Amino acid sequence: MVFAHDVEMSLGSAAWLANSALEPDTLTTVDELDAFAEEHRFTGARAHDATELAEVRALRPRLREVMLASRDDAVELVNAMLQEGRALPRLVRHDQWDWHLHAVADDRPFAERILVETAMAMIDVIRADEMSRLSRCDDPECEGVVVDLSRNRSRRFCSTACGNRVAAAAYRARQRQD
Repeated sequence: MVFAHDVEMSLGSAAWLANSALEPDTLTTVDELDAFAEEHRFTGARAHDATELAEVRALRPRLREVMLASRDDAVELVNAMLQEGRALPRLVRHDQWDWHLHAVADDRPFAERILVETAMAMIDVIRADEMSRLSRCDDPECEGVVVDLSRNRSRRFCSTACGNRVAAAAYRARQRQD
């Protein structure tokens, strides 16, 4: 394992959110936000309304920016995110998860919790000098964020669909050459 479980979960959810802003937008309804929260196992208070959806949607460019920034630029962005969220780290244990960090109270707005959890995850990425684990998708038609948690650092695509699209295009190009 490259990072602690909570860090990996936060990086994955941040990448999902950043990529949800790409065409087609995959976060347009409260039901889609609810599905995201359940799939990524977020705890704490939720409003389940259009305001909450708008706040989370508004985070997506910031998440993309911090995940694709250089290491030094990411530090400035992370510090701003932590300050904005008034982060106060504490150890918690809930559900099936052992001790891990939460840095904002469970009753704070969902978007604020996402922002701070992403910033906390990015702290570990920055401190471990592992920014190369975060990149842009290798599909020339995609702008997706890739979180590479593989041992051999081989993940190049944000999704199977992008990987398949590039492989199919390469196959067709080889067939044309023959």
